[in-house]
Amino acid sequence: MIVIKIGGSIVDGLHSSTISDLKKILEREQVVFVHGGGKDVTIIGNKLGKEQKFIVSPGGVKSRYTDKETAEIYTMVMSGKINKTIIRLLLNNGINAVGISGIDGSTIQALRKKKLLVVNDKGRKMIIDGGYTGKINKINPLLINKLLEGNFVPVISPIALSEETEFLNVDGDRAAAYIAGGLSAEKVIFITNVNGLILNDELVKEMAYDEAKKSLPKIGHGMEKKVMACIESLDMGVKEAIIASGDVENPVSSAISHTNCTVITK
Repeated sequence: MIVIKIGGSIVDGLHSSTISDLKKILEREQVVFVHGGGKDVTIIGNKLGKEQKFIVSPGGVKSRYTDKETAEIYTMVMSGKINKTIIRLLLNNGINAVGISGIDGSTIQALRKKKLLVVNDKGRKMIIDGGYTGKINKINPLLINKLLEGNFVPVISPIALSEETEFLNVDGDRAAAYIAGGLSAEKVIFITNVNGLILNDELVKEMAYDEAKKSLPKIGHGMEKKVMACIESLDMGVKEAIIASGDVENPVSSAISHTNCTVITK
């Protein structure tokens, strides 16, 4: 089984061979998709008059600040517009896909972060209310497995359910890592708009688990989350985590064969 994470905005940038490539993969492998879509959330939130705010952790990781209204917009855009656009694309090409959110069947469960430590514009650390951001603590694979048994391709939006049954924003890359772990997947592939991790102006083709951990402080914000997700997936028993481009011919097969991508193993 393979879990594939795609960004919401990457869908338009996928290589024209992607669908035919995916069909070939599906003949021999079960595939589960997890998607993101933060850019669309920002655009639609702003259109609705809800300015989107971003915070930076002491470690330099930038993320969306999710108050209750933003959580509702996030859920609407992720599980509605983006998820169903991907489903339509797959169905239109003969792939029997079903879109769910992490809420459905309590698939993604998370603890609501009560407080957040952030760095303000002046570089000072401060504690703010945690809002509706979650830290994933459990995956319930039952619904995904039922869909796979019915020969459906699950496409999952990263909305989690809190202990108080609230909608929580969780990072799409981390959601993919946890789902891969929860399903005992062999591989998790993070499809992005670059070939993989670049260090010292060179593509890192192979990286061991310990090396990946040590490299985190040297990596830029966007890629740092992907490498962190790779590390987490390996911690949960996934055999290999791959970061690869969606804008190459046969992108999934290319990633599986380790062609021009970053492969992290334990």
